[in-house]
Amino acid sequence: MRAPPPPRVARPVMYHHWNQITFLHWRYPAGVVQALLPSGLTAETFGGSAWIGLTPFLMEGVRGPGLPALPWLSRFGEINVRTYVHDDRGRSGIWFLSLDAALLPAVLAARGGYWLPYFWSDISVQAPGERISYRCRRRWPAGGARCDAQVQMGPPLAEAERDELAHFLTARYRLFTVIAGKLAAAEAEHRDWPLHRATVFHLDQDLLQRAGLPAPAGDPLAHASPGVAVRIGLWHW
Repeated sequence: MRAPPPPRVARPVMYHHWNQITFLHWRYPAGVVQALLPSGLTAETFGGSAWIGLTPFLMEGVRGPGLPALPWLSRFGEINVRTYVHDDRGRSGIWFLSLDAALLPAVLAARGGYWLPYFWSDISVQAPGERISYRCRRRWPAGGARCDAQVQMGPPLAEAERDELAHFLTARYRLFTVIAGKLAAAEAEHRDWPLHRATVFHLDQDLLQRAGLPAPAGDPLAHASPGVAVRIGLWHW
């Protein structure tokens, strides 16, 4: 089963690579998630539940149009808490409950430019072989939140494993945000995720709880990917 096609971002404002990414997902009651959403967004469900994702990854090759990727500004760790929604026009996308990044200029730019709930954090991503270790300690604002995870990236998903749920959780090409009190959106263009199986050896986090959610129950559904190149569009109403 193929993922839905990505949008075409004709005039990207940023280029990224989202690498060494792990997708960890838990089921949540739709009403719990809905209570955290702004007016105009509705929690999407699959199998009768809303889903919350914890996605640590390595941001690389960050640059603007026509600019080189500067070494001290183009590579840093990031970890997001997200859920899946649609707006009143039926457009599906991601609502971010929090985003932690290790580069302060990137945090300030995303807060100021896209009004996203970014936090400046101490984040490391280590990937010797197929074992990936993530470490996050939030610094500003409202420091203290944490995430430690160790994940083994396994073999690529077989075609039969690339099912509707895998695409529901990962094939997301639009983010929503609220700018000046109005709902806005921005698109991200990238190829299908090369998804792999993943085994979680260790997970200690409170990012979900800091985002206003109850602590997750049970083990997460896990996928991983070496990554994709991404074109980010400007936000629009």
